[in-house]
Order: sequence, then structure tokens, then C-alpha cells
Amino acid sequence: MAEDDKFPTQGDAPPREDLRAAARDYLVRYGGDAFPNLFRSAKGSIVIDDTGREILDFTSGQMCATIGHNHPAIVAAVNRAGTEAFHFFSGMIPEVVAELALRVGRDWVSAPLKKSIFVSTGAESNEIALRMAKMYTGGYEVLAIGGSWHGVTGGTSAVSFASDRKGYGVSAPGVYVMPEPNMYRPYIPGMSGEASALACLELGLKMFDMASSGRPAAIIVEPIISAGGVLVPPKSYMKALREAASARAMMLIFDEAQTAFGRIGYRTAAELFGVTPDIMTVSKTLGGGLPLAAAITSQAIEEDVHAKGFTFYTSHVSDPLPARVGLAVIETIEREHLIERAKSTGAYLRAGLVNLQNRFEAIGDVRGEGMLLGVELVIDRESRLPNHRLGALTTQRCFELGLSMNIRRRPERGSVWRIAPPLTISHAEIDRGLAILEQALGESLDRLAREK
Repeated sequence: MAEDDKFPTQGDAPPREDLRAAARDYLVRYGGDAFPNLFRSAKGSIVIDDTGREILDFTSGQMCATIGHNHPAIVAAVNRAGTEAFHFFSGMIPEVVAELALRVGRDWVSAPLKKSIFVSTGAESNEIALRMAKMYTGGYEVLAIGGSWHGVTGGTSAVSFASDRKGYGVSAPGVYVMPEPNMYRPYIPGMSGEASALACLELGLKMFDMASSGRPAAIIVEPIISAGGVLVPPKSYMKALREAASARAMMLIFDEAQTAFGRIGYRTAAELFGVTPDIMTVSKTLGGGLPLAAAITSQAIEEDVHAKGFTFYTSHVSDPLPARVGLAVIETIEREHLIERAKSTGAYLRAGLVNLQNRFEAIGDVRGEGMLLGVELVIDRESRLPNHRLGALTTQRCFELGLSMNIRRRPERGSVWRIAPPLTISHAEIDRGLAILEQALGESLDRLAREK
């Protein structure tokens, strides 16, 4: 056999069953939902599996394909990067990275936020934020919110409470947690959602103050707690959190991986809540499906930590390829008026979900902002107990019918669909998805009734 004939080219891929076997035999399983089939391509709101079947995507991939899968602007940006550069030595700042920093700092975040560092993943951006906060304050204690997800790397896994925490050894020291603001299922019985959230915040801060060794560094929060069940705090809670951080000389970190760049109908959740953090991290909604993330802070904080020797030196910091894509995403959001569409299309989607809620007792709550919505399934609305079995059955049936859904079904987090389609999705596609969801939910309820 000639050397060039040993391996198939991309045009001569192995048969489908061989590739499925290869996935089983050679890939490490990494948790979460996994499908028996493989996937071949994607366009707009549609993904296509290895049988050629089209599946409507209500989660924008991993909530990353904000402007749709393989948007022409992203394809053009990747092609342009191919004529310019994919990668440089990390000390060589590409022109396109400077341009992206200008656009983000000038047009997308509020003063005093201004200075960005661009990396590959949301976990990296949160590691940067935590390192900055610790160096700036000289402390190491971090207060996080229950239900949060900030990553699975060393520092971020310690402050993530919606992910698996068992079996990985000792977490980073100095991490404290307080209950998340759950407006649908308040922690303190007899209180309204807002009153309970504020009481939990006050109690959590008192617990932190009692346990603190006097070295506070940061409070980190997802402004909308997505992995915890798309929990939207009241504005009073976010303002109180800002005041609490300032009173303790702690950096307030907003993890806006899922909320920045238009998904919720605002430029950022900081804009929605009227609260400016000391450090903001962004990722999914900026990369549009490619690995791009950033940590953004003020000039004063950046100058302080730089003088103290701050480093976050990786092989792919300030890479030109994802920066070119980030610019294309921003320009597309502006050109196609996707912030406004997130509001209007999100309202259309939400109205359809509320219509289903009115017809199915099992839908206990519909919540969220813009095109980041949560639908919670319950056994009954009086008890509000989560219906995990129904969630699993309906999610599986949706996929069989051609709709990809993401459900959080951890016992302590309820049974919640996180619905976040591309901002470019059409009303017709939403109608199709809602019809599938209605059919799948009805069939799953009938199945559960027969099993009794």
C-alpha cells in the first residue's frame, strides 16, 4: 500500500457504522446527554445527523451558536482569517484583536469596564477574573451562588454548584456558597420569591462574615442562573449584591457567558439589572460557535494587577481567528437588529410556552428573559415537586420527533428545560418546535398514566 493510501481522506470517510463504533471505542465519555447517532453538519437553526435527518435546535448547540449555526458572516470571517492569520506568538497582538477590544470596550459594556483579555473558553475567562480579584484585593475568599456554573477547571470548579463536585479531590480553599434566588420555589416558606431571595442573601452574607478569615476577594454570580434552572433574580437582589461586595471591598464578578451580546434582549445582563460589576466575563454569545471568551475590567483594576505582575499566558490568548469571528458576530447582531429580535421573538416563543402551560398542568413555570427561557416541569402545581421522569421522557421523545432540547434534571435543581434557540430563528421554526413539544409532552404524560 502506498503511503498516501493508508488513511481515508475527508472525501472518503469510513462508513457510518464504523464511525459510530469509533466514537464508542476511541472517545472518552465526558458526561451530559449523549446520542447514539453522530452529527454531520448544521445551518441556521437546524443540525443534521449521520442519517441525513434534520433536527431543530432549541439550544443553539451548547448555547453558543447565537446567530445561527454556520452563519455566512462567520464562514466569511473564518475564510478571511485563512488569508490573514490563524495564530501568532502570544506576545504579538493582532490588529483584529485590538479592533475587537475597541468594539467591546467602547460599544458593549458600561464604564468603567473597558479593558479586555481574549481567550478560548468561559472557564478560562472566569479563572482570569478570579485571579485578578485575588491579586487586586490581596485576598483569596470567594463567595459563590448556589446553582451556579462557572466551569470545570481548578478555580472555577470550586465555585460551581450546579456541576458534579464529587470524586475530584480537594477544591480550591476559601470558597463559600449561599442559596440562589429562586423566585418560583423560595427557600423560605411563606415569603414571596423576592423577600426570600433578599433574606437568603442577608443570611448568606452573615454566614460568610462569620466564617471569613478577613481575606475577602470576590463575589461571583451568573446574573441569570442558567444551569441552576434559568433563575432570574429580582433587581433588588442584584443591587444588594453590588452593595454587599462594595461594603466588603470584594470584586463583583458577573459571569455573562449566556447573557451578554443580545440573547436576553439587552447588550448585557448588567444593563438589564442596572448594576455594573468590577469584572465581567463573556464567552458563548461572543464566539457564535467558535471558542472565544473574554474577561473585561476597568482600567484602574487592570493597571493595579499589571503593576503587581498579573499573568495569564496561554497558547491561544489573543488569537486572531476567533477574534475575527467575534467581530463578525458583533457586526451581525447590529446589522440584523438581533437584540430587538431577541425581545420580539423571545416574546413570541414565551407566549407559545405559556399557551402550553395553560393546557398542561405539568408545566409549573415559564421564566427567563429574551431568548433565554426556562420551562419547569412539576408533578403538580400545588406541591411544585419536580417531575424528572416526565422531563427525561419528553426530552427523548422531542429528539425522536426532530427537536433538540436541553433539560436540567439534577434532583436539587428541578426538572427544567433551558430553551435558547439562535436569535435568528424564524416564527415558523418556533411554531414547529412548539408543535413537537406539545406532541411529545402529551405522549409522555399518556405513557406515565399507563405505567401507574
